Amino acid sequence: MNWTIEQRPWTDPAGEALRVAQKAELDLRYGTDDHEPGTPPAAENIDVFLVAVDDTTGRPLGCAALRRLDPATAEVKRMYVVPESRGSGVATGLLRELEQAARQRGWATVRLETGPAQPDAMRFYEREGYQQIPLFGAYVGSDLSVCYERALT
Repeated sequence: MNWTIEQRPWTDPAGEALRVAQKAELDLRYGTDDHEPGTPPAAENIDVFLVAVDDTTGRPLGCAALRRLDPATAEVKRMYVVPESRGSGVATGLLRELEQAARQRGWATVRLETGPAQPDAMRFYEREGYQQIPLFGAYVGSDLSVCYERALT
């Protein structure tokens, strides 16, 4: 499959549809719609938003975002790939593009939060060089959170 990663506004309709699909999947996994302990991402606090698109059909395949936490650190938000495109390299492509965007902005560290009902995500981040860290920020004390970090230097 050939695909392209594009930077788009947070309000992009394809990105919104991908985020709705992600939320529906997470609602099923966690058995509730209350599974985000941190501040939800929004146009006002997202610095980079990427959408992966099938080159042939134009169909959106996945999305990912970065939110700046401090002058040296960004957080991955709304990393999602449609089920039929998982294992195709789209997730790795999105993650690498986010890391490159972070480097370009002078951010040396990327962090993220996932959860225990997402063992596939945990395996993916570990395979991609992320190390599990103590819960940070709004995730401290959350039973629904597992946090990771990768130094970009």
